[in-house]
This record gives sequence, C-alpha cells and structure tokens, in this order.
Amino acid sequence: MSTALVSSADVQREAADGDDRDRKLEHIELALDQRTQSEERYFDQWRFDHEALPELDLDEIDLSCQFLGKRLAAPILVSCMTGGTADAAAINRNLAEAAERAGVAVGVGSQRAAIERPDQTETFRMREVAPSVPLLGNLGAVQLNYGFGINECRRAVEMVGADALAIHLNPLQEALQPEGQCDFRGLTAKIGHLVDELEVPVVVKEIGCGLTASTARKLRDVGVRYVDTAGVGGTSWARIEAARAGDAPLGEVFSGWGVPTPLSIRQLVAIDGLTVIGSGGVRSGLDVAKAIALGASVVGLAQPFLQPAVQGADAVYTKIMRIVRELRITMFCLGARTLDDLSRTPIHPLSS
Repeated sequence: MSTALVSSADVQREAADGDDRDRKLEHIELALDQRTQSEERYFDQWRFDHEALPELDLDEIDLSCQFLGKRLAAPILVSCMTGGTADAAAINRNLAEAAERAGVAVGVGSQRAAIERPDQTETFRMREVAPSVPLLGNLGAVQLNYGFGINECRRAVEMVGADALAIHLNPLQEALQPEGQCDFRGLTAKIGHLVDELEVPVVVKEIGCGLTASTARKLRDVGVRYVDTAGVGGTSWARIEAARAGDAPLGEVFSGWGVPTPLSIRQLVAIDGLTVIGSGGVRSGLDVAKAIALGASVVGLAQPFLQPAVQGADAVYTKIMRIVRELRITMFCLGARTLDDLSRTPIHPLSS
C-alpha cells in the first residue's frame, strides 16, 4: 500500500522560514526543483567498451552482493533524504517499503530533529516496513560539537533499528545555512571515538561535495571502514541553502564546489581498508555500473527517488526496478555476469 502525500505545491505553500520543521519542508521542495541540480553529468565523461559477443544469457546475470552483513538483490542504496515532518514520514515510509520489496538498502535523513524533539520520532520509523534490508540511521558530524555524543548516536540507531549509522559531513551546507553550525574543530578524533564505542558500523558520508583521498585516509586512520563519497554532480546543497537564505548568487559561486563523484571513487578505492559507497549525481543504472567499475561496492541514489516517493511506494519500487533493469542491460552488453566481473571491466575517461 502506498502512503498518500501532499503535492510538492502543497509543500511549497506550507514551508516557511523558522523552525526545523519548516527547514525540512523547504529542503524537500527545493530538492524537487530541477534548478537545484548540477548541470554537469560527470558519469557521462566515462565510457565502457561494448562487448558484441557477451557469451551470456541476460537472465543469468547476478546483481546480488553483501552489505552490512546482509544480502542485497542489487548494489543500490536508497540514500538518506529526510525526516522530521509528517510529509517526510510518508516519504520515508514509501522509500522503505519499496526498498524492502526490491531488496536494496535504505537510509533515513538526519535524525537530529527527533533527538531534540522526541515527538518527531515517528517520522523516521522505517524498520516495520523494511524488516530485512540494511537500514542506515543518520546524524550530522558537527552535532558532536553541539551537545551530541555516544548516547544520542545510540538513540538514533535504536530509533530506527539501524544496521549502521551514517555520520554526514556538510561544511559548505552549514556555512551557507542561515541557522548553520560551523564549528568543525576536533571532529576527526570524535568520529574515531564513535567508531570505537558504537555497536554498529559508522558510515562517514559527505552530502554533495565529495571526499578526497586525504580526508578518507584521516578517517581510515581513526577506524572508519565505510565511506560514502556523495560527490559533486547531483543536488546542489549550495543552491538550496543559498535560496533559503535569499542569496541565490552566493549559491552559484559554490554550486560546483567539491570533487566529482567518479574522481572521488577512484581516489578512495586506492586506500586499503575502506568500503566505498559511490553516490552523488547517479541518475541511471548505467551510472550505477560505471560507479561499480570505478570501484564502488554499493551505489547510492537520492534525488531520483524523491518525486516517486511523493507519489507512493509503488512509484519508488517502479523507479528502483527501472534502474536495476538498466544495470542488468549494461552488464549484459559488457559480458559481466557478476558484480565482481563488472568491477574488473575496463572503463575509460572520454578524453583518453
């Protein structure tokens, strides 16, 4: 059963400056606006060699993999998006129900609102409709400098029955937010302490500017084993936050700031001991295949599922299965029967 939602136009009318609920509604509205999306398609700058004799039956291609100790039917993560409002609760439930049906991983948006205001906890409830797939909780790393510690992180995990906790890095977003929190001092050590103390894995995730090799090495050296690139090429949080602040030109200055996702993936997979989630600007199953070939183990998508999630769980499931079909066709035309085969498939920058 799909959960009914208000339209994006209704969200726009309801959103206003002020408390966290209003901010979440504005984020949903603006993320649905194509003007907040990057014009650059960095995955289009990479190509595969077509295999005209794949020596495969399309039906024998195996997309399954292991992630966070569970089996996925395809290497897809429905990435962390929202929470903290009634509309976000419906979105989260639709995403989770579809992810369970498709056998892919799913994450919630930042749970800060529910930690600070327990009456918002229900907006993050996803496990009851996604009992078997990997589920990621989510908090901002900067919150570790604003009163949050291991107890709040444990509450976030328990709240959703999470298999891992995503700790997101968002310095540019915070710097542009009218209500941004910008004290990022000492966070590497605090993330390392969290890795040591928390009972589930910590996934460190950038939210649209990507991770460089130097940042990933710092994280690896304090015990982090899962990183999510979320590089440049998808939703521009610079544009979103600048629009909210009434300073769109400032958002344009920083709209392309960061590391493109394909480049970030390549940098991160060269670092021993890291499992890389490739996300940011992934818009199709072909992009998923390219991310796997570049070295990602699992691939995250968010914005492509947001509009379907406004419509209902069936629409999200249809979109997931479309991406799965595109991935399967790509692998067929490469002669790659498994994801391991795909990870060894040559991929070339267009400039070469």
